[in-house]
Amino acid sequence: MANRLADATSPYLLQHAGNPVDWWQWSDAAFDEASRRDVPVLLSVGYAACHWCHVMAHESFEDDATARLMNDLFVNVKVDREERPDVDAVYMEATQAMTGQGGWPMTVFCTPDGQPFYCGTYFPSGPRHGMPAFTQVLQAVSAAWHDRRDEAVNAGAEVARALGGRRLPDGGELPGPEHLDAAVQVLAEQHDARNGGFGGAPKFPPSMSLEHLLRHHARTGSSDALAVADHTCEAMARGGMYDQLGGGFARYSVDAQWVVPHFEKMLYDNALLLRVYAHLWRVTGSSLARRVALDTAGWVLRDLRTPEGAFASALDADSEGVEGRYYVWTPSQLAEVLGPEDGRWAAATTSVTEQGTFEHGSSVLQMPADPDDAERWDAVRARLLTAREERVPPARDDKVVAAWNGLAVAALAETGALLERPDLVDAAVGAAEVLARVHLADGRLRRTSRGGVAGDNAGVLEDYGDVAEGLLALYGVTGDTRWLVRAGELLDTVLAHFVDEDGFHDTADDTTDSRLGGIRRPHDPTDNATPSGQSAAAGALLSYAALTGSSRHREAAERALTLVPSVGAAHPRALGWGLAVAEALVTGPLEVAVVGPSGDPATTALHATALRGTSPGSVVALGEPGAGGVPLLEGRGLVGGRPAAYVCRGFTCDMPVTTAEELARLVNVHAGG
Repeated sequence: MANRLADATSPYLLQHAGNPVDWWQWSDAAFDEASRRDVPVLLSVGYAACHWCHVMAHESFEDDATARLMNDLFVNVKVDREERPDVDAVYMEATQAMTGQGGWPMTVFCTPDGQPFYCGTYFPSGPRHGMPAFTQVLQAVSAAWHDRRDEAVNAGAEVARALGGRRLPDGGELPGPEHLDAAVQVLAEQHDARNGGFGGAPKFPPSMSLEHLLRHHARTGSSDALAVADHTCEAMARGGMYDQLGGGFARYSVDAQWVVPHFEKMLYDNALLLRVYAHLWRVTGSSLARRVALDTAGWVLRDLRTPEGAFASALDADSEGVEGRYYVWTPSQLAEVLGPEDGRWAAATTSVTEQGTFEHGSSVLQMPADPDDAERWDAVRARLLTAREERVPPARDDKVVAAWNGLAVAALAETGALLERPDLVDAAVGAAEVLARVHLADGRLRRTSRGGVAGDNAGVLEDYGDVAEGLLALYGVTGDTRWLVRAGELLDTVLAHFVDEDGFHDTADDTTDSRLGGIRRPHDPTDNATPSGQSAAAGALLSYAALTGSSRHREAAERALTLVPSVGAAHPRALGWGLAVAEALVTGPLEVAVVGPSGDPATTALHATALRGTSPGSVVALGEPGAGGVPLLEGRGLVGGRPAAYVCRGFTCDMPVTTAEELARLVNVHAGG
């Protein structure tokens, strides 16, 4: 049996390389083999940090008898959803349409031309909780294929036709203040006033809605919007979903109180939340927001940075095969590390009890209030972190995903600039250089890399949008025009290959997989755990247009936001990033050009003040007098021989100013600044 996963770039696929299952990677050859053998394709989709993916692998894919059945009856294809979001998106829609639910692991049975006809998620090794055993499913699907093929295939074809015709409404209306006000009203009604966040359990970090609320507050002065964002940020940061020792957030909370997390830690969550907490500090000056931002940035650099300088995808939820083992404590474990007195104090400070808040009497660390002795906590925390590092750590998924690194570049650059941490800006530059050197060639992106080598999969729209967003943020912080140029190249590719008369698509017109196109060219404009490709592109297009004056890019951004009035206003959590970008569109966005000699303290002060401005989606250009290449800087020079800042919005400019105090009033600097 050939080991077709041995040369994969995906750590998830490599986790399965030793299975007795005869796995194939997604390829024409796999589907050709299914056609030759006249058997269905069993498509198994998951990701490296997925707990239930590990459970199903251990129960079924590592079992010799189950593997023999799979090999005899199917051609088995293993897909990493993070490498192939296009494959995942199409078959997840089919799974949800056929079963009413979705999730990972995803298990789909397809015809040899890729059409799904039976879908599910996790199947146990034996019948339980109303679910059949996986082996029963295998035998039943195989029997249906051979005995009732027309019935099975026709049912799948009907689903495929329905998916092919599905499209969210696009009325062509541009978002206005009334739509954004309506969205915030819905969020206020859905806000959990007791625990923070929205809705009940499980609770996911609403990072994009929080950014939307902060921008709405900056535009309108709404105290309610700020209060919801502030309350949710504090609740998450004080609960168990936040790693009180090492920094960084887990994927979600299994309860409504943010106590017990699902312990996997993803780059994308932490990049988005890092930006939110830095922006919250910018508005409020909150010491908690500052601490969480810096500790989260520290975790990203310490635990996710690759040797090449980019950032790995995730840390697993499991350690030694047990979810959460790396992170939880008992009172006796605290006392063992700290001694009886400090152990009791630490237990009281972090809500560690004899009964436990997790499993087997263990507790997830929480921080309901700031410690009564900050210096003591710093010392205790350091000792506990050192002791924890002696435990077996969760596995790291070390593939580099372009989109998520783009989010990290933006977050680290802005946090470094706002909180005066040049090392964070340097880290953002390092990651951007990896993206430019490894992932980008002739204006086209590769989705993933590993060990400094790009994978084979083409970038999707979210890669282009998020990387462009990161490079534009990095340009605003550093003034290095190469990042503006690179962003422009990416956005030109978006307009040339991802947009047509039907709107935005998640895959390029020349890289869409033919099997997926036969079902539906992937297109999901709603925001989920990360900004959708359409929302991400909208934000980057709008910023680029503000910096360059390009009406073509602004018109494309406006087109990408026409779902805000029809979907975002009524269902704001489904379009969090789209609403955040719409706040910038309605505001202008604000354009700030800072002109002065590099290294001049006055130039530095103006630039820092511009970056501290809270106006939604504002863009900042920085350059020497007479510097070319950036339209926002053209024709603008020193004023009375002094560095100057030029502030414009909506084709109207204020008189240039030469002091940070004057500029602060124009760019809406708040308490944090």
